[in-house]
Amino acid sequence: MEAPPRFQAPALGLFRIVLGLLFACHGAATLFGVLGGPHGRPPSLGQWPGWWAAVIQLAGGTLVLLGLATRPAALVCSGSMAYAYFVHHQPDGLFPLENGGEPAALFCWAFLLIAALGPGRWSLTELPAAAAQLTNRDRGEVSTRNRI
Repeated sequence: MEAPPRFQAPALGLFRIVLGLLFACHGAATLFGVLGGPHGRPPSLGQWPGWWAAVIQLAGGTLVLLGLATRPAALVCSGSMAYAYFVHHQPDGLFPLENGGEPAALFCWAFLLIAALGPGRWSLTELPAAAAQLTNRDRGEVSTRNRI
């Protein structure tokens, strides 16, 4: 059963917002020691790959959350999670349940979905278009009222 079209755009927007927020929280926790701090030892400034991954998580998650440059940001986030899965988790076992890589795999595929579908209507990218549509609609209503 397919969801009615009126629910699809809000569902995509909420999914993107929650995904971006959760990912940005991971980056903030690693970089700044907030929200319970990093999982494991915090990386030093510029350390590969931990510090760079945290920067991607914070910046990319924030961009996806806001809906700015969503497709490229989501693609970079997806790639970083694919890297994390195959380099850090895959050597410990074949399946995510064996190697502890479920979060990396889920984030990877979720960001790939956002990269494919785009930000949806509830994004800062769509704000100018929505404002223009409202302005055009209001102009149309005014001109209709003037004719009566």
